[in-house]
Amino acid sequence: MKNTYFDLIDQTYYFPQEGFDLNNGNLTFHGIPLKHLIEKYGTPFRFIYLPKIGDQIKKARNLFNRAIKKNNYKGTYNYCYCTKCNHFSHVVSEALKHNVHLETSSSFDIDLILNLFREKKIDKKRTIICNGYKTNDYLNKIVSIQEMGFSNIIVVLDSKSELDRLITAAGKNIIKIGIRMAINEEPQSSYYTSRLGIRQNELVQFFRENIKGNEHVELKMLHFFVDSGIKDSLYYWGEFQKALNIYTSLKKESKSLDSFNLGGGFPIRNNLGFSYDYEYMINEIVKNIKDACDNEKVTEPNIYTEFGKYTVGESGAIIFEVLEQKHQNDTETWYIINNSLMNTIPDAWSIHEKFILLPINKWFNEPARINLGGISCDHSDYYNSEDLNQEVMLPSYSNDDKEPLYVGFFHTGAYQDAISGYGGIKHCLIPSPKHVIIDRDEKGNIIDYVYRNEQSAEEMFKILGYDK
Repeated sequence: MKNTYFDLIDQTYYFPQEGFDLNNGNLTFHGIPLKHLIEKYGTPFRFIYLPKIGDQIKKARNLFNRAIKKNNYKGTYNYCYCTKCNHFSHVVSEALKHNVHLETSSSFDIDLILNLFREKKIDKKRTIICNGYKTNDYLNKIVSIQEMGFSNIIVVLDSKSELDRLITAAGKNIIKIGIRMAINEEPQSSYYTSRLGIRQNELVQFFRENIKGNEHVELKMLHFFVDSGIKDSLYYWGEFQKALNIYTSLKKESKSLDSFNLGGGFPIRNNLGFSYDYEYMINEIVKNIKDACDNEKVTEPNIYTEFGKYTVGESGAIIFEVLEQKHQNDTETWYIINNSLMNTIPDAWSIHEKFILLPINKWFNEPARINLGGISCDHSDYYNSEDLNQEVMLPSYSNDDKEPLYVGFFHTGAYQDAISGYGGIKHCLIPSPKHVIIDRDEKGNIIDYVYRNEQSAEEMFKILGYDK
């Protein structure tokens, strides 16, 4: 009877599958030979595979347009990329190649918009949806780019107080606005109602008293956001129907309102057994909006989505070397990797987010149940997002093996750099890994290069003030 790590994965999930395969016993990622990258760049390193970003955008756009045609829907579909998910120039630029609109979250995001404009990556007709709490600095920058000629800025009100401050900042300018609806959180949440947006039972009245007939603003959008994402649950559809009821109520009193924004994104693959029917969910969204509008005899809105994690999450990975295995007692074995998991994959440590963990080599060794730990001195520096008593299945190996075991965390392209702080000071002064960009040329040939080397001691000490 066979008993290898490959057999375990194949019998449990089926293998190969989308994005993952073996070549000469070593793992490949979308056809990229990872062992070759290890030999070329060493470990640890993180990489972004740029073509996956475009694949995700095209997939969602095609499914929405198909659902619009199937349901004879009158509105259009508009794909927005959330810059907060991954701000790197190479990521945003890749998304923009596919004609996406942009969603901002803070004052500095407007500076990013200006940089993209100066680099001729966007023009002044690009739709910019401004979300997040609006500080005065944020509002002033929004008004300034509108005065420059940006004609499709939509400022989504996160609270009632923002309206007066926006009008004051805008002066004589007419500002296009949206309203964010506060949703009731899932039952297991620490609080009942989201801190974001305007209360549902106050929203329509707020419109009537403050926006309707106001010559300084033009209502364009209702913004509906569920933090846990778009999923087929009673909770999600319940909140979705509440949003549709508010939209149709507002539409009856507002000619300018023409857009419904589905904030909150689609899930991404976080394990090899992942299953999600994107086509079904998109069709149900389009069908439900059309039915609600038909029932209330109002025009269907243009649909906007704000996909951040869905856009870039599956494009990223981080590769480590296992430095040593330690048998700490009769039942527990630790694999120690050559970096800190707390530093490089903070979502796994802080909110127990799952990522796809796979070995790069030794697939035909026997499987072993192990604990995976980082090299920092912190008790919490281990991968604690699995259900199997915090243990994971990886190939067994010997400390005397000539070739180390290499492992990768996949689909880490969203938020990890922003949350951990790219560069800068890390826990135990463990440096950020080398950062590699992977693309393909027009003929499909692989292009890879170092975007940034691993942090040096000198870089860290300069930040800490030791260079005087």
